[in-house]
Amino acid sequence: MPSGAGGNRPVVAIVGRPNVGKSTLFNRLAGGQIAIVEDVAGVTRDRHYADAVARGREYVLIDTGGFDPESEDPMAESIASQVRLAIDECDLIVSVLDATVDPTPADREAVKLLRHAQKPVIWVANKADSRKHEHEAMSLYELGLDLILPVSALHGNGTGDLEDAIAAAFPEVDEEHEPIGGRDCSRVAIVGRPNAGKSSLVNRLVGEDRHLVDARPGTTVDPIDTLIVRNDKPLVLIDTAGIRRRRSVKGGIEGLAVIHAIRAMERAHCVVLMIDAAGGTAEQDARIAGLAEERGRALVIAVNKTDLMSADDRKQVVTRTKEILAFVPWAPVIPVSVKNGRGVQKLMNAVDSALKEHDKRIGTGQLNRFFAEVIETHPPPTSSKRDVRLYFITQAEVRPPTFIVVANRPDDVHFSYQRYVVNQLRKRWGFEGTTMRVRYRKKRRTENPDAAPR
Repeated sequence: MPSGAGGNRPVVAIVGRPNVGKSTLFNRLAGGQIAIVEDVAGVTRDRHYADAVARGREYVLIDTGGFDPESEDPMAESIASQVRLAIDECDLIVSVLDATVDPTPADREAVKLLRHAQKPVIWVANKADSRKHEHEAMSLYELGLDLILPVSALHGNGTGDLEDAIAAAFPEVDEEHEPIGGRDCSRVAIVGRPNAGKSSLVNRLVGEDRHLVDARPGTTVDPIDTLIVRNDKPLVLIDTAGIRRRRSVKGGIEGLAVIHAIRAMERAHCVVLMIDAAGGTAEQDARIAGLAEERGRALVIAVNKTDLMSADDRKQVVTRTKEILAFVPWAPVIPVSVKNGRGVQKLMNAVDSALKEHDKRIGTGQLNRFFAEVIETHPPPTSSKRDVRLYFITQAEVRPPTFIVVANRPDDVHFSYQRYVVNQLRKRWGFEGTTMRVRYRKKRRTENPDAAPR
């Protein structure tokens, strides 16, 4: 699915008590694309967020834990906190009820919570697998709801009507609205855990550049889009300062951080991940880096507050950060001290370079001369005793750089060889600081390298 910057996709949260089929519905709406953080070493699987499409409109889908305030489970309060945070940050709520049972106290509490949320809500009666169950779902109207959609997430019944309702609830796309800086202006999202120095970095850059042109509220809670001029070029900084601690929420900040990171990345070309050197690189940092990679963004890692460390300690924390984020070895790791300005210029130079690489295009002729060398040096391994032939390569897109390799058996190109091709492309042309994509497809009958797009 395309994930170009500037899409600003709506966020939809699925909520409800335990065992009503929220995750099944999540998987159904997401079409099986249930993870946006790659399952590689150093990154924890996160199956609570996915990209989805409803009637041509792209959105971000969030699956929350079971909401049951009366549960004696020690995790219940933490789950409830996560649910409340998701409700706060989403644009639309899909509330899932069980069509096969009468309303429960947990259902009543969920309805009460959502009525105070001041967000649009679509009420769904899941497990309506038969006419009998659809009829039983009528008992849910005693909750005082206007319209309940009967669905079967397991079998897909009624999910088409649900997708219609989701798409209809989204605001109209404002094609005429000109974003701050213009549509072609590069955008840099500054993300990270609380107290990593995100807002301090923006303040220092604004103070150093002294070319503040405009500052407007963004689309999430509290972030500001700040337009500066750097090297005679406009640059928009997207600050996610809205990620703040709430004393009444234990552990809920992690879920909020991910939602804010997703929102910021939707409008960005490059992501600066701020890490507190004193606290070290954590699982949440790896998750956010994984989000940037999956969403096809350029990425620069800033290890902040290194002024409090000795030279040896700085070296160790940078090494440790690279080890934890080894799944994005192309992302530069820059030690900085936003407080005194040390390393900030180097950081921004890395951002400039990453944006340039993110927009880099290689000519088809150059690519295929390179590709012939790659195949001659290391031809693709055979699969099931049948040769895999790679005919040619072309670059289809930028932001991120995306290449298409035409082959006779694209599904049989081994993942290790795919990784080899990516490594060779990086070795020849760099692409330091940016995600890149290499996709394989079958050759069309009339296709030849000269006809490939340039």
